[in-house]
Amino acid sequence: MSDDHCSQNTVMGANHNNHQKATGLSSPSSSPPASVASDIAEDDLHRGFDDKYWLVHKFGGTSVANANCFACVADIIESQAQVHNNNNNNGKLTSSNRVHDKPLSLAVVVSAIGGKPKTTDLLLESVTLAAERQDVESTLQQIIEKQQNCLDEMFADNMEEHDRLLKIIQKDVQNIADILRTVALMKWKASRISELVSGYGELWSTQILASYLQLRQNAREMAVAAASLVEAATVSPEDDAVVSPDVLDVSNNSNKTNNHYQDPSPRHCHHEFVYIDARRLIVVDEEAVQSGAIEWEVSQAKLKEVYDEEWDTLKKRSDQKYTPSNTILHMVVTGYVASNTEGVATTLQRDGSDYSASIMGRLLQANAITIWTDVNGVLTADPRRVPHSQVVPEVSYNEAMELAYFGAKVIHPKTMQPAISAKPYQIPIYIRNTFEPSFPGTRIFTTSTRHFDLDRVVCGFSSVENMALINVEGSGLIGVIGVAKRLFGRLEENKINVTLISQASSEHTITFATVADKAAMAKATIEEEFHRELKANHISSVDVIAPCAIIAAVGDGMARTTGVSARFFSALGDAKINVLAVAQGSSERNISAVVLSQDSTRALRAVHAAFRLSHTTIRVGIVGMNDLGQSLLRLLDSQREALRTTFDLELQVCVIFPKTEKTKGDMVLITRDKDGGSESISSNDYELAMMSKEPKSANTSIKKKTSFTEKETAHWIASQGLGDLSKHLFRIDYANHVIFDCTNDEEAGQCHAQWLREGINVVSANNTGLSGPKEQRTEINAAEKALGKQSAQYLVGVTVGGALPIISTMRSLLQSGDRIRRVDGILSVSLSFIMFRISPPADFSACSLYDQEASKGAFRGDFVPSIGKPCSFSEAVKEAIDLGLMEEDPTKDLNNEYTSRVLMILAGELGLKNLELADIQNSSEKVVESMLDSEVDYHNLSPTIDEEVKKRVDAARSRGCVLRHVASINVKERRVEIKLVEVPDHHAFAVNPPSCECVRFFTQRHMAYPLTIQGPSAGADSTASALLAELLQMMRSKSSPRSVALSHSGSSSMLRPSSSAASILPKVGK
Repeated sequence: MSDDHCSQNTVMGANHNNHQKATGLSSPSSSPPASVASDIAEDDLHRGFDDKYWLVHKFGGTSVANANCFACVADIIESQAQVHNNNNNNGKLTSSNRVHDKPLSLAVVVSAIGGKPKTTDLLLESVTLAAERQDVESTLQQIIEKQQNCLDEMFADNMEEHDRLLKIIQKDVQNIADILRTVALMKWKASRISELVSGYGELWSTQILASYLQLRQNAREMAVAAASLVEAATVSPEDDAVVSPDVLDVSNNSNKTNNHYQDPSPRHCHHEFVYIDARRLIVVDEEAVQSGAIEWEVSQAKLKEVYDEEWDTLKKRSDQKYTPSNTILHMVVTGYVASNTEGVATTLQRDGSDYSASIMGRLLQANAITIWTDVNGVLTADPRRVPHSQVVPEVSYNEAMELAYFGAKVIHPKTMQPAISAKPYQIPIYIRNTFEPSFPGTRIFTTSTRHFDLDRVVCGFSSVENMALINVEGSGLIGVIGVAKRLFGRLEENKINVTLISQASSEHTITFATVADKAAMAKATIEEEFHRELKANHISSVDVIAPCAIIAAVGDGMARTTGVSARFFSALGDAKINVLAVAQGSSERNISAVVLSQDSTRALRAVHAAFRLSHTTIRVGIVGMNDLGQSLLRLLDSQREALRTTFDLELQVCVIFPKTEKTKGDMVLITRDKDGGSESISSNDYELAMMSKEPKSANTSIKKKTSFTEKETAHWIASQGLGDLSKHLFRIDYANHVIFDCTNDEEAGQCHAQWLREGINVVSANNTGLSGPKEQRTEINAAEKALGKQSAQYLVGVTVGGALPIISTMRSLLQSGDRIRRVDGILSVSLSFIMFRISPPADFSACSLYDQEASKGAFRGDFVPSIGKPCSFSEAVKEAIDLGLMEEDPTKDLNNEYTSRVLMILAGELGLKNLELADIQNSSEKVVESMLDSEVDYHNLSPTIDEEVKKRVDAARSRGCVLRHVASINVKERRVEIKLVEVPDHHAFAVNPPSCECVRFFTQRHMAYPLTIQGPSAGADSTASALLAELLQMMRSKSSPRSVALSHSGSSSMLRPSSSAASILPKVGK
């Protein structure tokens, strides 16, 4: 961790001043970290070593990266020891933050100073340089400077202690230099020397922290004593919140009885922090196992010896002032280092400091072990790959080990071994964040309660990268005894570790996974072992697939829960991920699937969302910022939180292509479109981007731009057109992408097939895609089926009737076995309005009056007061244009182009595939043929046109009819028509309200009366809602992993447990 980051986190986590000095009198955070003991009931606290209540805390290298981090650590330790300095009480020790009155003894395990570079890395580098006879002086000087930088800031007010510690470090570095001279002479980097040298970092950091803690404690006690003397005359004797000087003086001690000391109160006692070199007490038998086995009995005896020595030293140094009756002794212990059975210094290898903490926990019979690091706890997945991963409040030992094996940054399995094997009580392990100490973190113990929640039976997901899958296949494997022994025996001889094994019951293949670096060796080994079988064709092939990744789902709750595998593999299938191999043990705690490395991140995100550990992210692009596009953007913005809560969907608007005359080919992009980001372009962001005067080039790196602030969410770029849209929208690590086409633009419709082929779902209000040339329609249909069920979906329900469910109803009828014989209706909103205005039905206002009275306010009435009175054709056209009911070019409505396109889409759904737009449009009947032959000003139409239309309207009225624009499809005769029809005054088409559409289905089941759909299809808001509904329906109707119900098996009912399931499920020990 960098110093800047550490400093920032220190302010956030502990609210500590960057210039805090060694006195430690600066007030700690107003919200001290919750004590681990608060998670343990007071009655459950047990006494351990030396009859004390022990807690173990381990701080990693990032926690002690610099002086600010050391100060943060000191705050945490003092809080855990129940030592508090409240600046609102003039420096008096108070009990305001106490957990309870039981004195807690701490063992604090410390790693070497971290940061970049780490002290341990520098020490190991010096050994390597020496073995290569390169200069090591600069490296050793860097090591000294790294420690000295901390000392300079931490002990600025106590140069005596500063110089003492610096001399120790300089002397140790000189000893290291002597060792390195030997290494250089021999040109030999022995492992024993590396272990000896690498352990010095812990020695220094531990001594620095122990001294720092003690100086703060001493300064605090001096301040308290001084304040007590000054206020002695005014302080009430009953005020037990004040520490009196005599409490710190053994001369007034009345608790001592026959050499037995009662427990001191943590509020009224002295806290002594002593430095302990772990090499004095932790003994490892290096020959027992490769990683070292702890000599528990020897270590326990040495602990007792060292602990007694420290007490004797303290008593002598204080002239018997500090004794167990008024003092709590805390041990600050070096991590990582130990001694072997011969007393030679060694290390505990990888994650040695965590292991040291666990060893101390068992030796001390501690109540808890807390690992303080730079993360908030055990996460449900790697946050670098699954950005919305969450902290798991609790996991079991078994779950933690499974996650750790599969690469999760949790805790090394060997760290848990001492805690699990501790007697008489197993020890819980807590993972907490040094820089956010108020966060409770994760508890690792014998079991977790999460598996009672059926939607959270999986505690987390992890992956192992850089793997290779090797498949041995052949008929000679079937029923032959000893094949597996020969195969894996030879792999063992060559030290090739097998991570996963999968074999079908047919025995025709054996598949296993190993690290990719060993794949070539593994293949050669197998071919050598089975050369006879290969020559005789009994084994047909030995294939290697690499690079691969193993995706693992881990959770105790998966046992005896049906549907977990279905949800897991459905999620992978929906994300278009091919599974190469599968493995699961009978414990049902782990399901592993092998996928290609390029798919691993997408796989993790898919399964993580499937088990409701995060939202399913959908990257959204919008084409067309007309009224519909702007309404859709506002809708997505306002409904974002509701979609997260109700549907577990995260709709992230990443790209907007306005497609207007002013914007031409420009696009609006999300500014910080980083992998896993949660930002989305809102309507306000879009408007701010619209006001940008200098569009940014698409080839310019966003990080280098200075023309917009960090607060800007969206920005302009110049693009090459709609073809660039998918390049900015599509991300390989995301499973779901969608483009909303809000235009009626032919160029956009021509891009639909391309977007579908690229794996982007298209939700379209643009009917030009499926009503274009035959080649275009064929291309779209092929793209829809390119990957079978895994193909991107083309949602066109809004292209016909807008928000009305016309296409969905038609599909439901056909899929249920009904036969549609005829479809007819009023399919143009603009012509619906115009024809109603020039030829209204009799007494239509009476219907509106009735609806207003009956609905009691739910019906607002017609938007044109004179709607029931006829007007001229030119007036009706102007009203339709002003109300936004017409296309941008009204000719497209009046020459039946729009209606023809709608008919083509409906005809295509009914199987009439060979129609062309021009044929339908040319054969259709227009309202006024003559005015379409030349340029027309629709706000100033010729009176001749009005007279021509009025003649037809009057003729219809004379026959008791009204004139309506009706489109129809006769399926049997394969005839498509658009006509001006005279319908009876009370026909459904006659009374169809203005700007509404009306569609009728004549089917085999609806022969007597047609199935009618009627309603307003215009309006940007309602159409935007319909577009969003299409997307939500797609997410529900897909073979969604969330649709797979989970239930505990083992009962005859096989039903989901009720609220009393806890009484049915197996009992779980503490």
